[in-house]
Amino acid sequence: MRLHATGSAVGVERTLIGRIATDSSNAEASWLWWNASSPPGDVSDCLGVITPQTADDWRLPVPLVHSVQQLDYLASGDVIAADPNGFVRTLYRKASPHNFILMTEQCNSYCLMCSQPPKPIDDFDRLQEHLRLIDLIDPETGELGITGGEPTLFKDGFLELIRHCKERLPRTALHVLTNGRLFYYRSFAEKLGAIAHPDLVLGIPLYSDVDSGHDHVVQAKGAFEQTALGLLHLDRYDVSVEIRVVVHRLTYRRLARLAELIVRNFPFACHVALMGLEMFGFVHGNLEQLWIDPADYQEELFAATEILSLAGMNVSIYNHQLCVLDPRLWRFAKRSISDWKNVYLDECERCDVRAECGGFFVSGTKIRSRDIRAISRG
Repeated sequence: MRLHATGSAVGVERTLIGRIATDSSNAEASWLWWNASSPPGDVSDCLGVITPQTADDWRLPVPLVHSVQQLDYLASGDVIAADPNGFVRTLYRKASPHNFILMTEQCNSYCLMCSQPPKPIDDFDRLQEHLRLIDLIDPETGELGITGGEPTLFKDGFLELIRHCKERLPRTALHVLTNGRLFYYRSFAEKLGAIAHPDLVLGIPLYSDVDSGHDHVVQAKGAFEQTALGLLHLDRYDVSVEIRVVVHRLTYRRLARLAELIVRNFPFACHVALMGLEMFGFVHGNLEQLWIDPADYQEELFAATEILSLAGMNVSIYNHQLCVLDPRLWRFAKRSISDWKNVYLDECERCDVRAECGGFFVSGTKIRSRDIRAISRG
């Protein structure tokens, strides 16, 4: 599934963000998704019309984006943004449990395995777009992710976004992916805590119990100290945190030591996620440093998981296939890959545990474990 497409725009003078409607009688201030070969009737109350049809000869009183392919999944209540050049972005899908806001493409780290490589651009003007999106999201949405880049680089803008979510989406859980480094500044953590969002969790990575190890992975000197102090400051101001560990060749050997560090120093973490590599972004350029067959670190993964679990911490394993995992770890494995990135191989069709298995990232089907196989319970 593609979350963006390009068509031909007519009358789109600026980026227009709006909900999707599929019925012209109920499309006031919305983008009307129109799949018929003839133009719709009265659309004067619509924000615009979007269609996969070639519609050069349609004469409409509102903006039109036509010849848009691969967005047939759009449904009422979804939210899109259409640009003057005809580029259409799907910002929110009402039926999906995996919605997120890409707050910025800037970052103050440069992680070796980053799946969303940062860009040195000034995109702080995105904030108004994000606030508009929050206004349009169904308030019954269960969870919303906020990611980047590094969302906290917006500083007061980040706090404004969290505050706006609290006001407009009071029943929606927020999960923010952040490196946590700016919470080294205690006042920033205090301001976030003062918002008192009722269901906010910050997912913060920690890659080693040794400062130099973590700093090397994130390619930022001093990052370990900033992250560790940031975690402590967030706890001081009652902001829930999740610790995320990506397992690869540079991190697997000290997994158990890292687990001990977490138990001793960050027992307040509401969740610890031990994650497999996403084979995308910077990973391919650093493959020699990073790739290890997950089958070769099962003992280290089991040891770390056992330390965390026996200490009473909530621990999960993400992005690993059940056929590769030590069976003792199956109860910790989660179906964690976003639906639009998630695929299964042909051999998975014959597997008796496919329904419980998280499958693969689309980007991870070529470089994979030697232990991938269909499991038979018979």
